[in-house]
Amino acid sequence: MAEAPITAVIFDVGNVLYGWDPDSFLVRQIADDEARMRFIDDIGLWDWHESLDGGRPFAEASAELSEKFPEYAHLIAAWGERFGETITDPVPGVHALVEALDARRVPLFAITNFSADFWPPFRRREAAFFDRFRDILVSGEVGLLKPDPAIYYLALDRFGLRPDQGLFVDDRAINVEGARAVGLRAHLFTDAESLRERLEAERLL
Repeated sequence: MAEAPITAVIFDVGNVLYGWDPDSFLVRQIADDEARMRFIDDIGLWDWHESLDGGRPFAEASAELSEKFPEYAHLIAAWGERFGETITDPVPGVHALVEALDARRVPLFAITNFSADFWPPFRRREAAFFDRFRDILVSGEVGLLKPDPAIYYLALDRFGLRPDQGLFVDDRAINVEGARAVGLRAHLFTDAESLRERLEAERLL
């Protein structure tokens, strides 16, 4: 039996729609390589940041971490105050694809692992672009992270889609596999050209 046609596209945000480069931000804060790596390792930066994406309020998480590592308090505060600087330019070519899909009235959605505190200012900053999307599910707002199957099921319910109606686009293989596990068609993002080819093959462009 032939597969049902895809009718909607669900995008990841970081490194699919916009670049995310926390390393460059950290270099600007701590130029010395050894000191920078010590900061990252000492506080467990990436796991700590993931807890923010999972729904932990920044004020609570930063207060606890700053109490434990007072020598890093200014750097921890900067992570919250200046997080927008870690988000870089639009990923080349992808915004044009989004605009083309929107022009064809293809429903657009997104699922992003993003802090509930950090998302609103970024969403406002890029309002003209994100207004093309019918809904965006933010992990920090719902307390779920990709690739947990629950976040995909919640998104499908909220978006009003059956799994076979959506094409999910993400740059991380683990998230693509998670989407496929719940029945979504999925595309591992590498660049705009290969995504365009997939969209054309699905007759969305």
